[in-house]
Amino acid sequence: MVTTASSKRTRQRPRFRLVLATGAAATALVTAGAVAPQAQARPQDRPVAQSQARAAAADDGKQVLTVAVSQSIDSLSPFLAQRLVSTSIHRLAYDYLTNYDVKDGHTVPGLATAWESSPDKLTWTYTIRDDSKWSDGKQATAEDAAWTFNKMMTDENAATANGSFTSNFKKVTAPDPKTLVIELKKPQATMTALDVPIVPKHVWEKVDDFSKFNNDKQFPIVGNGPFVITDFKVDQYLKLKPNKDFWRGAPKFDELVFKYYKDGDAAVAALQKGEVSFVQGLTPAQAAALKSADNIKVNDAPGRRFFALATNPGAQSKDGKKFGNGHKALLDPAVRKALFHATDRATIVDKVFQGHAVEGEGYIPPRFESYFWKPEASQKIAYDPAKAAQLLDQAGYKKNADGKRLDKDGKPLGFRILCHATDPNDKAIGKYLQEWWGELGIGLKVECLDNVSDPWLAGDYDLAFDGWSVNPDPDFVLSIHTCAALPATPKDTGATDNFICDKQFDDLYAKQAVEYDAAKRADLVKQMQSRLYDTGYMNILAYPNAVEAYRTDHIKSITTMPEAAGNIYGQDGYWSWWSAEPAAAESASDSGSSAGVAIGIGAVVVLAAALGLFVAMRRRSTAEDRE
Repeated sequence: MVTTASSKRTRQRPRFRLVLATGAAATALVTAGAVAPQAQARPQDRPVAQSQARAAAADDGKQVLTVAVSQSIDSLSPFLAQRLVSTSIHRLAYDYLTNYDVKDGHTVPGLATAWESSPDKLTWTYTIRDDSKWSDGKQATAEDAAWTFNKMMTDENAATANGSFTSNFKKVTAPDPKTLVIELKKPQATMTALDVPIVPKHVWEKVDDFSKFNNDKQFPIVGNGPFVITDFKVDQYLKLKPNKDFWRGAPKFDELVFKYYKDGDAAVAALQKGEVSFVQGLTPAQAAALKSADNIKVNDAPGRRFFALATNPGAQSKDGKKFGNGHKALLDPAVRKALFHATDRATIVDKVFQGHAVEGEGYIPPRFESYFWKPEASQKIAYDPAKAAQLLDQAGYKKNADGKRLDKDGKPLGFRILCHATDPNDKAIGKYLQEWWGELGIGLKVECLDNVSDPWLAGDYDLAFDGWSVNPDPDFVLSIHTCAALPATPKDTGATDNFICDKQFDDLYAKQAVEYDAAKRADLVKQMQSRLYDTGYMNILAYPNAVEAYRTDHIKSITTMPEAAGNIYGQDGYWSWWSAEPAAAESASDSGSSAGVAIGIGAVVVLAAALGLFVAMRRRSTAEDRE
């Protein structure tokens, strides 16, 4: 379930966390860190006023990078947070064992500088770096990592956000400060893509109830990432300062602020006025208007998200209890298939996204080439209203004299769809669905809410607009459709997306999780997508582009991911905000909006030489946040 920026709770692991690009299963050692290359904004000749150039500077002279966001932070606890904005912030505040290379997404060192597995792949040993400190001055050690994983293994509430990564762990120990050992019950292909924030034991061991602790009362929050969280006000702002002791080097801006805007037009207006430095999730109209604006660069790149319709398959918990009020007609595969046959993806891409998206097919976006899947012609549920009507007639959902379809109880057939009030795409597509499905004789009520999470988690919906950000390694976004992700009881919150529980899907998930051969694992992941497609509980409508903009008189250069035509916001890592370089006021009077985002080898070499961190590395590709 996702909101505008990525999720109902954006997981974007992945999450967003939402995963692997080429081979998430291959094993290799990386013994040193890497520096992310920078994207250099090329100046034009248009003059810029000094007052505009200094708009990013606070009254005290600090260089402040302000990012407009439309998604509400669900939690500042890494054990609970699943929305993209939240998990992206945790990428900034905490180091993970490994990171993803900015160029192509392959695994690179994080808190761990190297890793190796035993011949049977059941024991993994990680070398923890000795130059990482918590922001309160204490040394970060293997004991912190061991405590983090053990807490997730022994406390179900601590496993809410990332439990799928540790469910196969047998034992985790720290024999010494630089060595972390993880023993597995069976081989696990995600051991170099554990997208779990490592927290300081000396702080978190004081927490009593992990289901209620949101980590949002005492500041600054102790972390060891490139930034330190210093202040937070719900649906207003979150502030961070650079971690001067970060092992890869401190960020260049004096402060990073995520400022909440419920209204996208207000965020764009703030960008135009110079009140914010960066805006994401632009509509086609907003992007078109900003392209001609002074000192603003629009970045339009293939995204890592999918936009989907999700149907309620009958909300249930692990103890077998049913709950919620989903329409029972949607339990009929013929009804689900008819609805999707009556949904025109091409029109959605053309009219709603206005070309800033690719028509949806499989669950994994085409950006992740190794895992991308699309149905064969004979399998594809193409736009075919006549076929949809035929399916409904054959299934016994006949029209009455008024042209309304009747359900099996003789009542007019109509559904509700959850819509994010802040997402114009939801609203626009909802109107199309009302028209298309109305021609079938099916009613549709579009329920646009500020908070879709409550009815979603309660199972009180029929359909919903869904979406996740996918990581280089797709394990997380696949795991949220397994039976194991269901809540323990109706009163609990599970890691499930929309309560799917299918044995065939589960069996395939279990096989891919232990498959180290990259090609074989990719094939299993494609089989999982095929199964998900055939069940009809999920219908991928589009893969939206990352459409975003920033002020070139605030930001001189910034890293995109991947470096060739990549996104800035919601990356698999911290590269964008860590690398962002302020535009110098004195040079801004001679430069204007950038002509493009170009990443040059020269910038990489200079930066690497300055930090002394540029080294050779090798590893397989992988990917999220999830959202």
